[in-house]
Amino acid sequence: MPRRTGRARVYLDHAASTPCDPAVAELMADVNAREFANAASSHASGIRAAALIERAREHLADAIGALPEEIVFTSGATESNNLVIQGVAAEAGRRGERRRKFVALGLEHPSVLAPCRRLTACGFVFVEAPLRRDGRVDLDAFDDLVGDDALLVCIQAANNEIGTIQPLREAARIAHEHGALVHSDAAQALGKTCFNVEDLGLDFASLSAHKCYGPKGVGALWVSGGPVRAPVGPLCFGGGHERGLRPGTANTAAIVGFGEAARLGVLRWQDDARRIAGLRDAFERQITGRLNGVMRNGALDHRLPGSSSLTFGGVDADALIANVPDLDLSAASACHSGTPEPSHVLRAIGLRHEEAYSTVRVGLGRNTTMAEIEYAAARLVEAASIVRSADYR
Repeated sequence: MPRRTGRARVYLDHAASTPCDPAVAELMADVNAREFANAASSHASGIRAAALIERAREHLADAIGALPEEIVFTSGATESNNLVIQGVAAEAGRRGERRRKFVALGLEHPSVLAPCRRLTACGFVFVEAPLRRDGRVDLDAFDDLVGDDALLVCIQAANNEIGTIQPLREAARIAHEHGALVHSDAAQALGKTCFNVEDLGLDFASLSAHKCYGPKGVGALWVSGGPVRAPVGPLCFGGGHERGLRPGTANTAAIVGFGEAARLGVLRWQDDARRIAGLRDAFERQITGRLNGVMRNGALDHRLPGSSSLTFGGVDADALIANVPDLDLSAASACHSGTPEPSHVLRAIGLRHEEAYSTVRVGLGRNTTMAEIEYAAARLVEAASIVRSADYR
């Protein structure tokens, strides 16, 4: 089998984080060195920093078909998800809103599921929308579930483990017919698919820079019509930043980097998607053609171009990963408080515990090469055979 020379590793975890684009990193370094003033200051240096932030806001708005005044910068999609879910609940309580139900998919990111579940202690109701076996929402059952008492419906744009892309436009239409607000965690969609908030008919969308070749620690919440009149309140207080919805000194360099990553994403995503999807399909063919008992998960015709979720029958995923230390990839299971738990995403689409524990996720990206996926496929086939023969289970 092929062997790599030197110490180069193969990075196969782009769903967790993408490398920062060199043009983005260079721009951020320049901003850090030259425009270090507080963007809220009224002097010339502060005004220059503020102007850079507004330009980044325009880039991000253009990337998703929004208006600049609808973009609220945050620390990432986790904060954005919490801000919209808890902020809508807080505003509903303040206004005496009778609707008390929150609806979300069972395979949403924990930063959606956790705040929804937490709100049940405050008198709200949380229900999970039914899913098909491929991870897409069952729209017929979804229509019945939403009802006329739903306050907010959360439907992610694309999943971080299995890559499934949801029928957002249809789900949003159904939710709006029932009078509910619609939020989408779009962290995985930006820069990888065509994501246009106006076309999709959303009310809120959460975004994250480090999923689209930007820096970590910065994200955004898109609020239809802008935060001033929106039915969402702040979670933090003590400043008028970001139109009063998210106070705190702006991270100018990171925001500028996010804007540039979004701008470049608009230019590159179609070419990237075609090339990366071709690599993914070749990778999967090389795995399934050489090894029996491998199952692909998710909606194979409706998934992110670089996403591959593979269940290796009879192979413990952690043991498999331990046998390929030169590959950066993740098991589709997580540890909570020291107790191994099967992936909630895989359980939500019906995989048994043993299947979930035998699953790895592979995320290809802009810099992935054919040589790398050929090498990675060969290494995984070899390692899976070793683990099976050793009976790690």
